[in-house]
Amino acid sequence: MNQLARRLARGIGTDGPLSIAAFMTQALHDPDQGFYASRESIGARGAFITAPEISQIFGELLGLWCAQAWHDQGRPVPARLVELGPGRGTLMHDALRALRRVPEFLSTVEVVLVESSPALEALQRERLRDVEACLRWVRQWNDIVHDRPPFVLANEFLDAMPIRQFAMTDRGWCERMVTTDAAGTLVFALAPVPARFAVPPTRGTAEFGAIYEVSPAAEALAEDMGRIIATRGGAAVFIDYGHQGRGFGDTLQAVSGHAAADVLAAPGEADLSAHVDFAALAWSVKKSGARVHGPIAQGGFLRALGIDARATRLAAANPDRAAEIAASVHRLADAQRMGALFKVLAVAPRAARALPGFERC
Repeated sequence: MNQLARRLARGIGTDGPLSIAAFMTQALHDPDQGFYASRESIGARGAFITAPEISQIFGELLGLWCAQAWHDQGRPVPARLVELGPGRGTLMHDALRALRRVPEFLSTVEVVLVESSPALEALQRERLRDVEACLRWVRQWNDIVHDRPPFVLANEFLDAMPIRQFAMTDRGWCERMVTTDAAGTLVFALAPVPARFAVPPTRGTAEFGAIYEVSPAAEALAEDMGRIIATRGGAAVFIDYGHQGRGFGDTLQAVSGHAAADVLAAPGEADLSAHVDFAALAWSVKKSGARVHGPIAQGGFLRALGIDARATRLAAANPDRAAEIAASVHRLADAQRMGALFKVLAVAPRAARALPGFERC
């Protein structure tokens, strides 16, 4: 057991089992040994590679997406450009470079990066040190004073938000918890008392042993963001891997060094995530009074925004990188790669025009 596992085991011995949501929060965000606080998480030396690290075109298109949404809503001034979970700052760097072509937008927005990890914030500050924009960092979405329309980018942010899991037993739905065995090792166990909640009927009938996942934090964020956008204007786009309210299943996973790892074996040394339930997010946004666009496949979204045309121009300007550029577009947009697995959901005011990339929805 590593240091964080021993500390969690001691806490369980004193205070009782942890929910999976509480375990994820500690494993990812503990200030001393949490995954995002203690190591380089993204890139070749990290646990995973995200879309902005694959191609500069990804961030460029999303930056211009925000500018078009702003233009379609009558160019409100002032406005705010927000990124949730900016990673190494690559997406925002590419977005701001593309937005130099839209100075009327760039000059009116405050850029806010929502980052809980001081280590990642340091990487972002270094990456963005030369950009010509008003930059500000906050630890969480609620730290922003929501006094102007937000245009929000969130790529692979929701999958790391804490989830709770429930298992169907002969006693009903019992929450899946993290506790310790006789040797003091972290293990999963079921709460002895059934939970009181109703699974949406659209999920179907749960068989014995079925796992139901829910992310109250993600749903609360979507509802709050929808309420602000419905009231103030703005737009948001969430891009992540997930599903549209399928039945049941355990999607909690750990990744370390680009390979699958045991979820409980070494907390803080592996990235933890779960598939995003886009149907639940859409329902939360609708409750807020905002309009939902999608979800649609990432590949179709990027192609509608012009990824192929941009790749052609980029390859013409950099012929020695033409094969690399083509390969990166294939990886992002092809249905056999990230193009179908990743989904895109967007939020806008009810009266706003269809957002870019969603015109056919």
